[in-house]
Amino acid sequence: MDVLAEATRRREAGYPVISMAVGQPSHPAPKAALEAARTALGHGRLGYTDALGTVSLRTAIARHYLTRYGVEVDPQRVAVTTGSSAGFNLAFLALFDPGDCVAIARPGYPAYRNILGALGLNVVEVEAGAETGFTLTPESLEAAALKAGRPLNGVLLASPANPTGTVTGKTALKALTDYCAMRGIAFISDEIYHGLTFAGEETTALSVTDEAVVINSFSKYYCMTGWRIGWMVLPQAKVRAFERIAQSLYISPPELSQIAAEAALDCEEELDRYKASYAANRDLLMKRLPQIGFSIASPMDGAFYAYADVSRFTNDSMDFARRMLAEIDVAATPGLDFDPGEGHRYIRFSYAGAHADMIEAMDRIGRWLE
Repeated sequence: MDVLAEATRRREAGYPVISMAVGQPSHPAPKAALEAARTALGHGRLGYTDALGTVSLRTAIARHYLTRYGVEVDPQRVAVTTGSSAGFNLAFLALFDPGDCVAIARPGYPAYRNILGALGLNVVEVEAGAETGFTLTPESLEAAALKAGRPLNGVLLASPANPTGTVTGKTALKALTDYCAMRGIAFISDEIYHGLTFAGEETTALSVTDEAVVINSFSKYYCMTGWRIGWMVLPQAKVRAFERIAQSLYISPPELSQIAAEAALDCEEELDRYKASYAANRDLLMKRLPQIGFSIASPMDGAFYAYADVSRFTNDSMDFARRMLAEIDVAATPGLDFDPGEGHRYIRFSYAGAHADMIEAMDRIGRWLE
């Protein structure tokens, strides 16, 4: 985040910064979502909703699971949240007690580690490298629990994953959920990059179990980061506990964002055109990064990130990222954010931006490292 803040300062000072540091889609929210919001602003009757969201949006999200995945979901199991970040807060508070152990993949999204730690939970980071298919496995979880000397209380898996882009297929996902179910371990499935899968089998955890807590968002595929709106699908027995915490922390998700989000669910054709632009960026980076001298460290199967090994040029990815920004105005995220152990060798490049910017960024980096 330090690199991102400096990139913002430089851009505001007039420098030609290209940011590949954040997963911010370059496209606007879908047209129908914007129009629905304009209409709502026109009548102005916006206020609190039910803590878990409007019945209309919860029903639309349940319908989405049937049409996209062939999975039936009771709308009462759907909880609308103030972005996926609120979903993680709610899940960690509702499922765990201070001192519990929760396993996450390393490398992985740094906010998991930070929020879990802030809540007094023990983070068990499990290496997810080539030998495990860049994902968690029952074997890797078993080994991590033995090393920790304590049983796991929770497992959190992202697919597609940030920063690796890993997509965990249905068979592997079922093995994980079965492992957790047999041991009474809560399973949280981070699916915020669903819709942005380019290779592999995009599977919702709801297709293999009703006991997972699924977290999703309108930020990535739906291009609505600033609207701060997401959702969860909960085990039926957990709904009331989540609702009570949500009422106390958030009162309700913003009604304007809920209205726009419901409209966005019907914009798949427009959004898939946006996805095609990310695919073009992905193809570009898959070609140019190795040409420049970076090796791609993990599959770019989903999300919109390339996790690159930069050890040919540096053993300090933080310093490398700072110099790259200061000297050529290209911002990327140092791997230490995602992996405190080995991240000094890696940089994450986001390819969610405009194609012309991606071309220019690759050209700048190539010239810089000649």
